[in-house]
Amino acid sequence: MAGRTAQPGRSVTSRALGILDAFGSDAPRLSLSEIAERTGTPLTTAHRLLGELTGWGALIRRPDGRYEIGRKLWDLGLLAPVQLELRQVAAPFMLDLHTTIRDTVHLAVREGLSALYVERISGRESVPVVSQVGSRLPLHATGVGKVLLAAAPDEVVGQTLRSLHPITRHTVVDPARLTRELTEIRRRRYARTCEEMSLGAASIAVPVQVERPGGPLAVAALGIVVPPNRRDLARLVPALEMAARGIGRALARSQEFH
Repeated sequence: MAGRTAQPGRSVTSRALGILDAFGSDAPRLSLSEIAERTGTPLTTAHRLLGELTGWGALIRRPDGRYEIGRKLWDLGLLAPVQLELRQVAAPFMLDLHTTIRDTVHLAVREGLSALYVERISGRESVPVVSQVGSRLPLHATGVGKVLLAAAPDEVVGQTLRSLHPITRHTVVDPARLTRELTEIRRRRYARTCEEMSLGAASIAVPVQVERPGGPLAVAALGIVVPPNRRDLARLVPALEMAARGIGRALARSQEFH
């Protein structure tokens, strides 16, 4: 999030980027005054920059006067390698998995201390989930996040353990307990959560790995979300693993030609 105090000497570009950075999953629509307050930008400057960003298509001005992210940024975001390549490679495997289990299937990569969701497939019968394509959710509270955390460098694990916070009453926030859980995830090669991110939802996830000379590298996590009272979660692991292996092999082949 951009700073909330004025910063003299900032370039026009940095001010414009600061305005875009004011938006987030917690604030998808903002008024002029809210944007000015969040970015520490004078109202007149914010109004001028908003006009330019809207004219270019980065933002849209709604009938109620508030602003939201425009289609132009969405189109550009789809060109990012993490979005484009992973989505293209993973889509058929995710669709096959969703057709089999009928529950929400999603794919995520680690971005800092968050799980960035790059693709999701759900249906009318799927459990409602908080994740959307482009969402960033805490590593410690989601199935895909825990898989990514278990494969992350020690410094990332350490930072996460020092910043645990509850999302629901079921979220694991005890560092010792989460450490034991990560050890178990590495051993059994899948993660499970139950109502840790949102009530009424459980998840199971596995790593998507690409073979490297030094050993397999976890590049993403593939997960599903199901009702918390579902008893056959462990039986879904083989289907998840098969899809994840397919994605990993297809991703490795695509990278050979880059």
